[in-house]
Amino acid sequence: MTEQFFSVDYAGRSDLFEGMKIWREEKYRNMQGRFPVISLSFAGVKGTNNFVEMRRMMCRLIYEQYDKYDFLLDADGLMNEKEKGLFNAVSRDMDEDIAAMSLNMLSKLLMKYYGRKVIILLDEYDTPMQEAYVNGYWDEIVSFLGNLFHSTFKTNAFLDKALMTGITRGSKESIFSDLNNLVVVTATSNKYMEDLLGGGILYTRIDE
Repeated sequence: MTEQFFSVDYAGRSDLFEGMKIWREEKYRNMQGRFPVISLSFAGVKGTNNFVEMRRMMCRLIYEQYDKYDFLLDADGLMNEKEKGLFNAVSRDMDEDIAAMSLNMLSKLLMKYYGRKVIILLDEYDTPMQEAYVNGYWDEIVSFLGNLFHSTFKTNAFLDKALMTGITRGSKESIFSDLNNLVVVTATSNKYMEDLLGGGILYTRIDE
């Protein structure tokens, strides 16, 4: 629902939201279908007992976002040859530095193409962490996600807003140690109280 509200892929789809509370105010109606959106879910990143396979599963999800936006390669003047090489280097077996910067780089390209900063949605961010804890590769997953999240959410100049959802509250000593602009919303928070009836935790990057 969040993706369909903001994404340019659903521009003009007011029929999806007419009659809902959010559609009552013009400032919100004007946001519908206006943003490039990167939407991922780590819900299916499970069932492996080693870090190498876990990393490949997460990288594949990132690659699928690049595949979705592969039309950017043909946009006139959007990328130079070096940037096209980096774009094509994204795969499930990509190098560590490419993986860490992949969503930041895609954010930059989408902003240049659409003229607006991106919204990034990450569902079940904590599933890989739970798998790693159970199967004994915690340090590796914290390092990988720490680098990915730092470049995606902390130092991403092309990011408008981000929403991370999960059931585990991350320790400030782990992957969230330097993400000091997070707002944490839990099932017991008053913020968005009407919308958290299903429980869970939201990590939102918002400037308030």
